Amino acid sequence: MKFRTLEELLSLCEQSGRSISDIMIENQAAESGNTPDTEFMRMAEYYAVMKEAVQKGLTQDTTSRSGLTGLDAQRVQKFNEQGEACLGDIAGTAMAYALAVSEVNASMGRIIATPTAGSCGIIPGVFVSAQSRFGWDDEHLVRGLFCAGAIGYVIANNSFVSGAEGGCQAEVGSAIGMAAGAMVELRGGTPKQAIHAVGLALKNTLGLICDPVGGLVEVPCIVRNGFGAVTALAAADMALAGVRSVIPSDEVIQVMYEVGVSMPEKHRETAQGGLAQTPTGKRIIDELRRKDQ
Repeated sequence: MKFRTLEELLSLCEQSGRSISDIMIENQAAESGNTPDTEFMRMAEYYAVMKEAVQKGLTQDTTSRSGLTGLDAQRVQKFNEQGEACLGDIAGTAMAYALAVSEVNASMGRIIATPTAGSCGIIPGVFVSAQSRFGWDDEHLVRGLFCAGAIGYVIANNSFVSGAEGGCQAEVGSAIGMAAGAMVELRGGTPKQAIHAVGLALKNTLGLICDPVGGLVEVPCIVRNGFGAVTALAAADMALAGVRSVIPSDEVIQVMYEVGVSMPEKHRETAQGGLAQTPTGKRIIDELRRKDQ
């Protein structure tokens, strides 16, 4: 890749007058040795899987093997349709769709890890709901995935995207930043605004621990995906309105790394701390163990 930081990515965009997605498609093709069209077609296949997961989560039984989770996306969607939701149309739908994909993952369905399975609902939740709201074609959303990929590439190479390494700030936080920056581009914002959206999003999740109950990617992972989709939309709106990340986004990514390194091991996907070690969390773990015996 010709960039390693968001600042370098922005410089490439401004020098060439092209979008983040344009730069990423070109760089991805150069790195893989494939044509840009081939890379685009592959990404289009990924987006099709995302949409399938949303549909499955909203229409099929997604009860997980543990019995801890399932069908919450359908509950939220039904509530949205009643017109009583505080969030309104697109945010409420994004939340329901994010839950849907995460529940498909928990029930062993097919998803795209963006950037991880634990955060797989955020980008589909944001993208598919926005496509429905704004009437965008698939090609437009696929370009958005390349924008998200460029942001994720920078985060992964300068910090973490793994909960085991950096806590949930690394998984859910990264996905929120990727979705927020991509949404800015999809809405016609500038590369600079997209980069600001990343910083705004990541700052809101710094220090978020990874504490899966029973070591399963279910509680609290799934609901964090729902909240994450809403946060991504909020960060995108702030950036499009002209709100800046006063701390440069690359510096925010560096702070994410520093926080992740200093985070206790029990708060990094070990199920030895946080919600996993509450009285209820311990009881659930005991029940799961008895089931497996």
